[in-house]
Amino acid sequence: MPRLVEVPGYVRFWTASAVSAFGSQVTGLTLQILTAVALSASAREVGIVNAARWVPYLLFGLVAGVVVDRCRRKPIMVGTDLARAVLLGAIPLLYALDQLSIPALCLFVFAVRGAVVAVRGGEPVVCAAVGAKGASQRGVRPSGTGRCGGRLDRPFEPGVLIKIMGAPLAVLVDALTYLISGLLLASVKAPDPVPDRGARRSLANELREGLAWVYRHRTLASIALTSHAMLHFNSMVSTVFVAFALHEPKIGEFGLGATYAFGGVGAVLGGALSGRVAKRLDAGVTLIAFRLLAAIGWLPLVLTERGPWALASVSLAFFLVSLAIGIESPVEVSYRQAVTPDRLGGRMR
Repeated sequence: MPRLVEVPGYVRFWTASAVSAFGSQVTGLTLQILTAVALSASAREVGIVNAARWVPYLLFGLVAGVVVDRCRRKPIMVGTDLARAVLLGAIPLLYALDQLSIPALCLFVFAVRGAVVAVRGGEPVVCAAVGAKGASQRGVRPSGTGRCGGRLDRPFEPGVLIKIMGAPLAVLVDALTYLISGLLLASVKAPDPVPDRGARRSLANELREGLAWVYRHRTLASIALTSHAMLHFNSMVSTVFVAFALHEPKIGEFGLGATYAFGGVGAVLGGALSGRVAKRLDAGVTLIAFRLLAAIGWLPLVLTERGPWALASVSLAFFLVSLAIGIESPVEVSYRQAVTPDRLGGRMR
């Protein structure tokens, strides 16, 4: 079996994934600070902006999976990266012109997340096409900073960028990362055949096929349901966290960056340990154990009070949660890729 770095196109694919993942984390933090600080939004308005991130999943998630399965995946990924570069680049421009409002920001967040919904269905298939699937578990884990498997979540650099540049200009960094990612992906040569048009059925039938594959599968069903629960409750935390951290323990903008840095360390360590853990435990035990740890890991955040230990408590929570997700996420992705046919890749997310 060849090393992943020797697989043609994999390094460029990994680089594009890592650059894009870094930019996504910049935006994840900067948009919240932009909303709460630069636009002086209330806690309710911060919640509305964050809610706009998840609406596309509810409205388009299933349909997007069918569409992705009907099309070549790489052009979708390249196009959505370039579209996100344009959308995010418009945010600091509107802010400079004093035209950025909460409703406008909601629309941009909605559009950017809509692009994410479209692109995620193609990622596992393209990842497999450039050699990750053929390398089994080892093919997912090296992409811990990118799209295949667990990402390098919450790096330290966003806090530094925001401190130096301010939140509006820091969004430009994300726009640039998507531009770079799109150009790199466009240069990757990997098998990306046009799906068989003769095998197409009605949209409703294909939706039912995807849902049946996941929710009637003896193991994918439980994985999907617990993933939904994790996403739901983690999104609740991310929605209120910035407003909470700035107004309750008052750790400040740089403290937010430090907190995300500990999350990044946990994610990297988790990704590094994932393969070893998977060798000692089977996939089911790994997912159960570390999803429980991800839930328990939020306790230091819940117990945080203003004072000298506030930053340490918040950072510990992000470290534990990111460590747990960093270990279990590559195992989950590897298992899902292994048991799902490529033609259903877009609908099995």
